[in-house]
Amino acid sequence: MKKIVITEFMDQAAVDSLSSDFEVLYDPSLADKTDELHRAIRDADAIIVRNRTQVRGALLATAVKLTVVGRLGVGMDNIDQEACKSRNIAVFPATGANDGAVAEYVVSAALMLFRRAYLSADRMMAGLWPRTDLMGNEIGGKVLGLIGFGAIARETCRLAKALGMSVVAYDPFVPVDDPAWNMAAPLELDQLLATADGVSLHVPLTPETRHLINRDTIAKMKQGAVVINAARGGVVDENALIEGLRSGRIGGAAIDVFETEPLDAAAGKRFEGIGNLILTPHIGGVTVESNVRVSAVTAKNVRQALEAS
Repeated sequence: MKKIVITEFMDQAAVDSLSSDFEVLYDPSLADKTDELHRAIRDADAIIVRNRTQVRGALLATAVKLTVVGRLGVGMDNIDQEACKSRNIAVFPATGANDGAVAEYVVSAALMLFRRAYLSADRMMAGLWPRTDLMGNEIGGKVLGLIGFGAIARETCRLAKALGMSVVAYDPFVPVDDPAWNMAAPLELDQLLATADGVSLHVPLTPETRHLINRDTIAKMKQGAVVINAARGGVVDENALIEGLRSGRIGGAAIDVFETEPLDAAAGKRFEGIGNLILTPHIGGVTVESNVRVSAVTAKNVRQALEAS
């Protein structure tokens, strides 16, 4: 019987669907237990991961029988795709299964950051009445700039336009004649930064996109613009972002992904005292509904690949 190791959380129904025909080791804490993970992976035919399990180096060297990697999501920067390709290990991301969840996170964050009214519970409970401080802005009529214009960005665009926003986007990999440009105005990056009231990241982490948002690009942003990153942590230089927030150059930020995850107390302390800030633990694409979809798609992909091998 072929063996599947699942190292991070997955919908139980999807786990059960695999257990009927395969030996399944499901331990959502394995991503943090290197020795146990390496022991478990030695005779595994497939591994199912989210973003924390590093499918590269020593892990791949240990996984001598591995033929399939299922990714519970779409980001691939924790998987050495070249090494997998060289060993004929098939890699299956759950493409499309959490697009709506991420798009809703981005638009919800934009609403909160522009309105500024939803982060005041501590002051209210302290007996304060910060009514004038919380006179924020409406989202209607604002310009949302999307850096990257793939499937998630396009769904974000659809939702934002339904709320009355104008949308501009930068993506050099989308052909100029792609019908998607009917949804958003294409701009060069510097133009987008100077135009957008809100900037949202929708790019993978690559050598070219690492620290795409940095001191120089922040200086080109519209004064008081808000930044939303639910893509990958390394796309934003966190220190530069913090400087921009503290100086007021950036009017607010929602950060769901970080350069090092999980965010520890020392790294988190750098954000202390910053207002109009939303920090979340990489949950942009994780809802009850999207977890069911992502898990089901991944289970199906892994099953089909194992049955075909």
